[in-house]
Amino acid sequence: MVKTMSMAAKVPHFHYVEEINCDALVELKESFQNNNTEPGVKHTFLPSLIKSLSVAISKYPWINSRFNEDSMEVILKGSHNIGIAMATPSGLVVPNIKNVQSLSILEITKELSRLQQLALANKLNPEDITGGTITLSNIGAIGGKFGAPILNLPEVAIIAIGRIQKVAHFADDGNAYPVSVMTVNIGADHRVLDGATVARFCNEWKQLIEKPELLMLLMR
Repeated sequence: MVKTMSMAAKVPHFHYVEEINCDALVELKESFQNNNTEPGVKHTFLPSLIKSLSVAISKYPWINSRFNEDSMEVILKGSHNIGIAMATPSGLVVPNIKNVQSLSILEITKELSRLQQLALANKLNPEDITGGTITLSNIGAIGGKFGAPILNLPEVAIIAIGRIQKVAHFADDGNAYPVSVMTVNIGADHRVLDGATVARFCNEWKQLIEKPELLMLLMR
């Protein structure tokens, strides 16, 4: 971990920060839970964020690439193996959910739960922690509005999501109304990605989160 982080700190990278309206996401999670027919399944925000991230990646595949230092080549990865940073009693681990592009939100929910249980028990398999293509760090589960994540090499992007919180927004007439807002911070390898690409990717992801009906249209 120390060696990897030291190498990542030397990579030219930048951060892109955005706020996302999560009112629809909150309603979607509540609907999932209210209509839950599997007692062993607990629905959270994260699986929907993971699936919408995968759909956005399909439109901007360079986000899901790897940079080979030795050959100076960029390798596009067809599988969306999305890593989830997890804090455990033994330290930080980043298991990944394989082939998210082919999974339903319910399947992602179950796989995420499996990985979390194994991580807490310090029983993750080597295949669970290898082959990741992009990392998602849910710092909001612990606290904080946003963070500035360091790349998980050789991946070229990492995303930190803050907690969802109610804030006041103002309508055109000046009246205030509450909105559930989440801040995301995307760290990107500037050798592979430019600001415009990351901004357009984030706009796509944001739209899928704010309008889940669009996610339903694009899911396979």
